[in-house]
Amino acid sequence: MSPSGVTLSATRRVSLAAVVAGLALAPFVLGSYAIGTLSRILVFGLLALSVNLLTGLTGLPTLGQSAYFGVGAYTAAIVATRLTDIGILQLLIAAGVSALVGVPTGWLAVRARGVVFLMLTLAIGEIVYSAAVNWKSLTNGTDGLSGVPPVVPLPGMPALALDGLVYFYVLAVFLLFFTAVSRLGSTPFALALRGIRDNEPRMKAIGYPTQRYALTVYCGAAALAGAAGALWVSVQRFVSPGDAGFEIAALALLAVVIGGSGSMWGACAGAALVWLTRDYLGNLEAVAGRGPLLLGLLFVIAVYTLPRGLAGMRIPLKLTRKRTA
Repeated sequence: MSPSGVTLSATRRVSLAAVVAGLALAPFVLGSYAIGTLSRILVFGLLALSVNLLTGLTGLPTLGQSAYFGVGAYTAAIVATRLTDIGILQLLIAAGVSALVGVPTGWLAVRARGVVFLMLTLAIGEIVYSAAVNWKSLTNGTDGLSGVPPVVPLPGMPALALDGLVYFYVLAVFLLFFTAVSRLGSTPFALALRGIRDNEPRMKAIGYPTQRYALTVYCGAAALAGAAGALWVSVQRFVSPGDAGFEIAALALLAVVIGGSGSMWGACAGAALVWLTRDYLGNLEAVAGRGPLLLGLLFVIAVYTLPRGLAGMRIPLKLTRKRTA
């Protein structure tokens, strides 16, 4: 590897370590509200990762991930209130149910491409949202499900009642899933997905079952979104139909576009930027109530100044090498 490649790789490792260290130290320097916001950003980052698996890695732009996010959130809330408060069980059950819902819906969606796929996923999201509103015996309708007990990460551990402790639980799960998804990016399966994104007819011609690959990643993305929904309930201790609505799906897709389609860390950075723009900058006195306008301006600026998103930014590195005789 060239010296520039070694330096760049080392820089990325140092940057990643600094970010993780900063996240780990955040509860010791930030207040309760800021920690709650950071927990929600991490959850939203996982949802953006699930969108990126489809949009960035496979070339399937989606507006339906909020459906599986909502399914996971409602599943976790029902499990927490009726079965167990163990967080790992809530995560696994929520991810499993979301993946199961993703099988029939994904089988229908992956038979299309482009705008048709986008519209199908939008329709799936609206169907789940309508179910959350109207299936009152299960979801309590527009009133949502409340009274969710504090999460217990693992059997034998105490319930996490403090915001800082919940944050550490969310951070641990986020890092676990982020590492797993990042490792996925270097596997032959991921290379096949990139081939589908770049030239699906050629992949079919050389014998790849492209629809099977697309359905597999679709169900995996649904499971990841469901796990994010379970974490959302652990943070909020409440879930409502709005958590499965179009706004969440649109924000997740916007995060991927701004962060850089195809980049895992870019999707998370985009999620943080979108969430802070909407919930922090949008609540400042000078622009109160104009969060959507700020998001629109952010999107326009990102498209024209960062066509490859945040992940496409390049920081020039000045390298010096000693001359040897």
